[in-house]
Amino acid sequence: MSEQRLEGRVAIVTGSSRGIGKAIALRFADEGAKVVINWVGSERAASEVVDEIKKKGKEALSVRADVSRLDEVKSLVHSTVDRFGQIDVLVNNAGVMITKGVLDTSEDDWDRTIDVNLKGAYLCSKEVAPIMMAQKFGRIVNISSNSGLYHPSAMRWTEYVTSKAGMNGLTKAMALALGPHITVNAICPGWIKTDMVEGTDPVVERRILDETALGRWGTPDEVAGSAVFLASHDADFITGEQLIVAGGRGMH
Repeated sequence: MSEQRLEGRVAIVTGSSRGIGKAIALRFADEGAKVVINWVGSERAASEVVDEIKKKGKEALSVRADVSRLDEVKSLVHSTVDRFGQIDVLVNNAGVMITKGVLDTSEDDWDRTIDVNLKGAYLCSKEVAPIMMAQKFGRIVNISSNSGLYHPSAMRWTEYVTSKAGMNGLTKAMALALGPHITVNAICPGWIKTDMVEGTDPVVERRILDETALGRWGTPDEVAGSAVFLASHDADFITGEQLIVAGGRGMH
């Protein structure tokens, strides 16, 4: 294997028992990082990711925490430091999506979406920031969405779009607040094949693919490669930016 870009780093990847988060965790391990697998739903799925990383000869830790709850976020951070002694990279990936029209959603739908997708990223970033500042090194990568960039046909679900637009704003505000030693960037994926979008109406899917220059779905691993880049020294002079990984869909 070529030189590992994250050798010696410790990374927390929220929502990493499946989907994009799992792909990022596995790629980080391949690049030499010690990885904390955060989850809230399936302990078995998280354990399988940990086992897969250990089979690679790397270190991993599973920690259950609802990122929308400050006490659980604090526990996640403390568990990481207790085990590995540092936190170098945070990937705010945990997310939910309510697939209902705005007139059919409830206040609880709104609160849960904003709490996990936006508040969760805020809480996790705020908790790791003092540790990264003391180290004089840190990388925060927010997994946002192409839908948060006001691409019209991507704006199907109001709560989700609002949470991701907010995450893009949070990215820029935190980049200004946490420099010079911490970079904060967002990845805005397009149509990525995960279980979150299973059951999409075939007519909608066809329209989305027709709008995509590369004419296909993206894969979680293609998002993971971008996360590795932003977490590495290759991105030392990049902060407050949004990296669109969408196959040309919604080009600005």
